[in-house]
Amino acid sequence: MSNSILISILGILLLAWYLSFSATRLDRCHHRVETSWEHLDALLQRRAALALEIARLSDIDPATEMILTSSAYQSRAANIGDREDAETTLSESLKFLHRNALSGEITIKVAFIDELSSLTDKIRTAIAIHLEAISSVRNLRSKLVFRFFHLAGRAKWPEKYHFEDDEL
Repeated sequence: MSNSILISILGILLLAWYLSFSATRLDRCHHRVETSWEHLDALLQRRAALALEIARLSDIDPATEMILTSSAYQSRAANIGDREDAETTLSESLKFLHRNALSGEITIKVAFIDELSSLTDKIRTAIAIHLEAISSVRNLRSKLVFRFFHLAGRAKWPEKYHFEDDEL
């Protein structure tokens, strides 16, 4: 009798340890999503600031300057719901500007072009990291043990934004 009680207690302790370990793992994954988003957000804010610098310090026509300035300000000021459209618009504006600079139609300092290219590469990497973090959280939360024992608590499902699919 005492052996079966001891085995039962050991089983319960093992299950409690497993659930605690799993919840901690999920919490770390959620934290990774949050930090990857914060890093991505900082890079996107830097891109918007660079777009404003380019608009202010380059010899571009007033219409292009207005479009670039407007899309940069929208990107910086947009709340998370409107951020998708604002980031897509800024990406399109910067691609247009970059294409015209390479063709010689617009004169932009080489330092701006180099910084924009470097920043775009960093953003691509940050997006890949963020999407991987989202994928790992979604995979964990879809497992039966996480759903049955409600290990995610009240944490929101991580969101993937449309602008993360944009071709930068």
